[in-house]
Amino acid sequence: MEDYQDAPESTLVAALQQEDAAAFEYFVRTFGGRALAVARRYLRNSDDAEDCIQDAFLQAFRNIEKFEQRSSLATWLHRIVVNSALMKLRSQTRLAEQSIDDLLPQFDTGECRVEPSWRFDESVETLAAKGEARRHVRDAIDSLPENYRIVLLLRDIEEYRTDETAELMDMTPGSVKITLHRARSALKKKLEPLFERDGE
Repeated sequence: MEDYQDAPESTLVAALQQEDAAAFEYFVRTFGGRALAVARRYLRNSDDAEDCIQDAFLQAFRNIEKFEQRSSLATWLHRIVVNSALMKLRSQTRLAEQSIDDLLPQFDTGECRVEPSWRFDESVETLAAKGEARRHVRDAIDSLPENYRIVLLLRDIEEYRTDETAELMDMTPGSVKITLHRARSALKKKLEPLFERDGE
């Protein structure tokens, strides 16, 4: 079996476009783990994430002839996985969206925050990369209502632009900005007790 590890990516792409079985096997083996990690960020159920990956690779194989190498194979597959995950979420029976109001900071009539204020200088992705904090941040993100969770993942973790997120979520850019602001505020409030303890 030919090893594509040291070959230029264009060689792998050409082999995939020629439906070379060894190239397909290498493609799945090389990118499968990262693709599954992306799917699991969106789909809380492991079986759903694995189904998503199967669908994503099938789509990639069917569309490899259209791949023009304007981005890397990894980036191209990543977008397919995200789209596949969002399609799976849409196909599932949706529960009524939860209110996020009780997760947001509370202010009195003078616009002063009712709860003690906590300084939150680090970004979501920076906190998510810190060892022990990573699990707490992921759990807090997972506990957000679905719409807020997905917008936060797309913008702050996947780093999609506002217009790209709007297109993926079938929302207006303005709605994406509002949803993201509220999601970040809710996440910060959820994480306050943890980081207050750490700062003591």
